[in-house]
Amino acid sequence: MVKRLATDHEIVAPTTKVINHKSKIVKRVSKTHAAHIINSVDDYKHLYISVQPLDIFCFGTGSMCELGLGPLAKNKEVKRPRLNPFLPVDSAKIISFAVGGMHTIALDSNQDLWSWGCNDVGALGRDTSGAKEVLKDMDAKDNESDDDDDGDLNELESTPTKLDRSLFPPLAEGHKVVQLVATDNLSCILFSNGDVYAWGTFRCNEGILGFYQDKIKIQTTPWKVPSFSKYQIVQMAGGKDHVLFLDEEGMVFAWGNGQQHQLGRKVMERFRLKTLDPRPFGLKRIKYIASGENHCFAIKKDGSMVSWGLNQFGQCGISKDVEDGALVEKPTTVKIDSSLKVKMIQAGEHHSLILTQEGDLYSFGRLDMFEVGIASDNLPEENTYKDEHNKARSIPIPTLLSNVPKFKTIAAGSHHSLAVAINGICYSWGFGETYAVGLGPAGEDVEIPTRIKNTATQDENIVLVGCGGQFSVSGGVKLSDEDAEKRADEMDD
Repeated sequence: MVKRLATDHEIVAPTTKVINHKSKIVKRVSKTHAAHIINSVDDYKHLYISVQPLDIFCFGTGSMCELGLGPLAKNKEVKRPRLNPFLPVDSAKIISFAVGGMHTIALDSNQDLWSWGCNDVGALGRDTSGAKEVLKDMDAKDNESDDDDDGDLNELESTPTKLDRSLFPPLAEGHKVVQLVATDNLSCILFSNGDVYAWGTFRCNEGILGFYQDKIKIQTTPWKVPSFSKYQIVQMAGGKDHVLFLDEEGMVFAWGNGQQHQLGRKVMERFRLKTLDPRPFGLKRIKYIASGENHCFAIKKDGSMVSWGLNQFGQCGISKDVEDGALVEKPTTVKIDSSLKVKMIQAGEHHSLILTQEGDLYSFGRLDMFEVGIASDNLPEENTYKDEHNKARSIPIPTLLSNVPKFKTIAAGSHHSLAVAINGICYSWGFGETYAVGLGPAGEDVEIPTRIKNTATQDENIVLVGCGGQFSVSGGVKLSDEDAEKRADEMDD
């Protein structure tokens, strides 16, 4: 059963309705069990995949090929959204993407997968070692005032390229991709039959941690993750170097680095490799999961929210009292009204965002680079944490943003965020030095959600957004002349 919502996304209700995906879930459960699940997660929806092929826009800093705009050195800094010439909407037909720290993976309407960005540890799922290395000509006159001494980019990493379709057997069996996840060093794909494919690796404080148990250090091509639940996997959430999984029974599994308790349990140093396969940690009756870089969230079937992981700026939303290195060692209730109907949660390194079904946006966490999107003169006095010098450092309690439009989707990078209004206009805020906010050459931190306004996107209905470490990606559908004129008139008013 497919429902349509404002021509933006395709939503499919799986048999259990734990979460909604593009393709019908193949695995069935008994009627008794299904009824139990349906009653506990009634009307919950989450959006991943566009109904229509998207124009893809990239912006920010791409010295590690993140922007996917080709190998020319001039593409290393893009200060406003730029249409990606390698992903034309009529032929590439991209309908979904996931943005990692330094790479992006995408899905097209033919169910082919694409990747671009940094491939140092195999996160692109394809061989890029044969690229020509084009170094800058130091004697060239054109380069006299250019302080970029690295020359052009790796042509195979900086150019969006399809992955070998034969590496994904579920496609040949008629199953579809329902979700993509990208971490800093790994990519993960979920199919409609519950199969999970992944490639890349996980890092920890000491360097590369590994990929799977003690058997695989770095996986350079897509690989089927061995089954780890007797029920079907229906959702994923990726952090900096970990991935969460939710099965149709409502149990959560965690895989990767757990040094900041982001796996929901304490991991002894001598057992670090024991985290390199997805394992449960006691969190049950969950209907939705989300993750920041080193902290995580889950919504229970009763509507309450829990979080765990790194919390030194209150990014878990747990306490008004925060300190360096603070950890929430196990899932703990977040201080937010349980009656709120949460649509999605996005989080960066030290900040978190909650979007409700009504389009309201709540934020919490670090203030230093305006991550929370709340003006300095509008901070909630009772919920603002100040250091010993009386400087405001964080808002540890979820706080409603005021004087902003209603939003339909959000994304969070390490220290910046994007939010798309109901009318399809994208707003940004946070760390501006890398131009990932897409607001032009100023390169300054942006205090509050600010409209991204440029020629490339002014007549686009932005549908999907994603944020990396120092870059952003957005996907939109071209408005008709009539709709573009109507929106322009509304904005003038």
